[in-house]
Parts: sequence; structure tokens; C-alpha cells
Amino acid sequence: MSFQKLRAIEGLTIYGSQDLAQRSGVIAFNLGDLHPHDLATALDYEGVAVRAGHHCAQPLLQYLDVPATARASFYIYNTKADCDKLVDALQKTKEFFNGTF
Repeated sequence: MSFQKLRAIEGLTIYGSQDLAQRSGVIAFNLGDLHPHDLATALDYEGVAVRAGHHCAQPLLQYLDVPATARASFYIYNTKADCDKLVDALQKTKEFFNGTF
């Protein structure tokens, strides 16, 4: 997946460094004002599994002033198609909610 494809989704907030050299295979994000649990459910309907919640980092989320985040985790068994499916599912979710965040 091109990290740039994720960054290009209007309304998607990606937490952490934007420098790929300083990132791991974990990407925490939110889509507009959509609650992360609702986002995770919408992505699940598209066949994409993510986690939503505090991710054992509640003090950080309080500092960032967000109730929770969605989190995608990639590892050696993920394919480019899996990554593209996340991007597509985020776009479909955004369209479903008419981009009204």
C-alpha cells in the first residue's frame, strides 16, 4: 500500500510520524467525526478488519484529545491487495456517510 494513498483521503487523520522511516506496520487513524467504533464496523462490512479503541494508550489519546482511534496493523502475511482494500473501504465508508463529518 502506498502510504500516500491513505494520506490522500480527505478527512482521514493519520496519527504518528509522516516519515515512513520512523513508522512500523501499525497505523492509527480517524475519519472525520465518525466514531472509531462506527468506522471499524463500516470497514468490517467491506471485509477489512481493524481494531478500534484506546489501544492501551489512553493517556496519549487524552493528550491528542480524541476519544479513540481505529488501527490497522500490517505484517509479512499482508499483501498489496489487502492494503488497497483498506484504502477502497475507507473511500466507500466516506461515500456512505456522504463525506459529512
